[in-house]
Amino acid sequence: MPDPEIKAAVVVSGGDPLTPTEIGVVANDAFVVAADSGIDRAAAAGIAIHFAVGDFDSVTSAGLQHAERAGVELIRHRPDKDETDLELAMIKAAETGCGRLTVVGLGGGRFDHHLSSVLLLADERFAAIEVDGYVGSTKFTVVRSNSTLVGNIGDLVSLIPIGGPARGISTEGLEYPLRGETLAPSSPRGVSNVMTSPSASVRLERGVLFAVQPPSANDHA
Repeated sequence: MPDPEIKAAVVVSGGDPLTPTEIGVVANDAFVVAADSGIDRAAAAGIAIHFAVGDFDSVTSAGLQHAERAGVELIRHRPDKDETDLELAMIKAAETGCGRLTVVGLGGGRFDHHLSSVLLLADERFAAIEVDGYVGSTKFTVVRSNSTLVGNIGDLVSLIPIGGPARGISTEGLEYPLRGETLAPSSPRGVSNVMTSPSASVRLERGVLFAVQPPSANDHA
């Protein structure tokens, strides 16, 4: 049942250990759902979780015991389920009625699993929610109509269509502006644009984009 008190939710996936960037986007009062071994990733980062979802075949026994002692509600699924643990965790988070959903811990593991997890961010089931995710310190923002990107002057931004051409794209605050143009998934034209202000806007009329922001130079300072 939707909870009007929950404005934003975070899903912790079971990828690589969380980076400082990923830990930093999780607010102290965030509603957090862990996907299987995301329990271990959250515990190592000091992140409190509310629910854990999955078949729990990859979480450590110590992590599972820690979650149980902390009173985390565990939602168990059969190993032969059709959905991935991350998919189920995102569905659980979306059921809260949150307006924004952030997924951390997407990096690492097999490339096919990694790729499917990133593409899951743009699934139509989450179209009514603002969705973003992190692969390490690289941010992926799902753009369906318009989004504001925040960063530093000189940061790279790549616009990558998902599921077909993205049409009517217009941007502000980028060095190479687009004015009502179309990007196709097979074309790298949207790769490696550059922010000319601390914020940039991306709008489109049809389709879905990933706005990808790699780590800035300041992240390595």
